[in-house]
Amino acid sequence: MTEDQKMLIRSSFARIAPDAPAVAALFYDRLFTIDPTLQALFKGDMPEQGRKLMAMIGVAVANLDTLEAIVPAVQQLGARHAGYGVPTESYTTVGAALLWTLEQGLGPDYTPEMAQAWTDCYTTVAAVMLQGAAHA
Repeated sequence: MTEDQKMLIRSSFARIAPDAPAVAALFYDRLFTIDPTLQALFKGDMPEQGRKLMAMIGVAVANLDTLEAIVPAVQQLGARHAGYGVPTESYTTVGAALLWTLEQGLGPDYTPEMAQAWTDCYTTVAAVMLQGAAHA
């Protein structure tokens, strides 16, 4: 990722982070609209799940310069998701829901360059999670 992409990710996350509960709810609403079968995987407290989601994204954003430092934790997250029965193909659905959520939250400030930056970031994180899932 380029420095410009990192800046776009950091600045956009800073804009949505104060509304984290609403952003997470919007994300999960979109996720379950795209693939209603995924809702069965979430048996717990959805506000708590939303907090975990936003915290995980925050960790990735905070470590954009040192993503290798969070690889073990991200691989463990992928392994846990495999244990929950998360299908591999759902990672694409999650990415689509994330990008849609960012577009909704940022409105006209969501540029093609920002979309590409987030796509690159998510693709990197998802690939590491999938490595962990494959070894689970």
